[in-house]
Amino acid sequence: MKKFNKLVSVVVASAMVLAMAGCGGSDAGNSVNNSTGNNSTVENSGAANNSAANNNAEGGNGAASGTFKIGGIGPTTGGAAIYGINVMNGIQLAVNEINAAGGVNGYQLEVNFQDDEHDAEKSINAYNTVKDWGAQMIIGCVTSTPCIAVSEETHKDNMMMLTPSGSAVKCTQYDNAFQVCFSDPNQGAASAQYIGENKLGEKIAVIYDSSDVYSSGIYESFVKGAANQDFEIVVAEAFTSDNKTDFSVQLQKAKDANADLVFLPIYYQESALILTQANSMGYAPKWFSCDGMDGILGVENFDVSLTEGVMLLTPFAADAKDAASQAFTASYRAAYNDTPNQFAADGYDAVYILAEAIKQSNANPSMSVSELGDALKAAMPQITVDGVTGEGMTWVETGEVNKAPRAVVIKNGEYTAM
Repeated sequence: MKKFNKLVSVVVASAMVLAMAGCGGSDAGNSVNNSTGNNSTVENSGAANNSAANNNAEGGNGAASGTFKIGGIGPTTGGAAIYGINVMNGIQLAVNEINAAGGVNGYQLEVNFQDDEHDAEKSINAYNTVKDWGAQMIIGCVTSTPCIAVSEETHKDNMMMLTPSGSAVKCTQYDNAFQVCFSDPNQGAASAQYIGENKLGEKIAVIYDSSDVYSSGIYESFVKGAANQDFEIVVAEAFTSDNKTDFSVQLQKAKDANADLVFLPIYYQESALILTQANSMGYAPKWFSCDGMDGILGVENFDVSLTEGVMLLTPFAADAKDAASQAFTASYRAAYNDTPNQFAADGYDAVYILAEAIKQSNANPSMSVSELGDALKAAMPQITVDGVTGEGMTWVETGEVNKAPRAVVIKNGEYTAM
């Protein structure tokens, strides 16, 4: 992407200064959603309220009800539920705020979020459910494999699809699909650049899931990016979904190669096992990961002290000092009695992104799904959105987002902005 390398360099250049700022609190308070005309920037922060759309609404269509109807899809049960629940909550928080401020183009928003259990087949069932309900656009899926499956269906229907966190390249293989998050290649390349330019390690080991499109995609782009950095990949060890409980072989190879940093482009469940097993064998390298690591602090029966110093690329940190992040964090805590993670922020931003595309295209609920699809996908490359996951976000026609990556480090059991 045109802006990507430049923005990474800016973030990396300031990383040492930002890291010294340490952990900061969030200031509670209200902020106002300010949005202006076409091709404008949306500042999507504000307080939640209870005049929201019903998350379990049924039946009808947008034209009949005078509302824009948004279908949401992601895991709210199962091993990946921490992702889907946060996205769902973030979506609802944004819908509440926008409706309280008068809606979009004079119309309210309504959302119906369905559980896909991080399963491709069930994601199709979820899509059919929200489609029957009358969904005119989709926020989802939350994870890559279901997202790819659903993208086939939305493409057939020409329904606008905005995934908050499906990062595989194939998630946006069709012109009706866009991403809030970085694609896997950009996560891998940015990780290699961040590790190299901050001199975090000289000998790098990688442990990745070769059976998972998310993990293998990031690994491949990391290897390419590493070729331009002053470190050496001394070990690259794979595992599969059929063998992801015992990592002793991979860890022993990393230890024997004297790897001083281990890159983990994997999900938090396996990461927790790896940290535990590394500790039991007396191996204590630096650890660096991507957005799939988010959630490790909530793993049951896991010693979170083992995460001290773990670093990961992420678009959001709840302790960030900017006003938008502080307002969002305060509103989310008030609404859900919990601290938002990056997936909540992705879902929150997704609603405001769709709202800006609706305004840019001057769309209304009486339009057909396909008409809305054409209008919104044409609007996406024309809008700019300031969100909690990035300032000045723009989109290319291939669906990828342009924004600066950010990194956090875990300190005292909390994600802290770097």
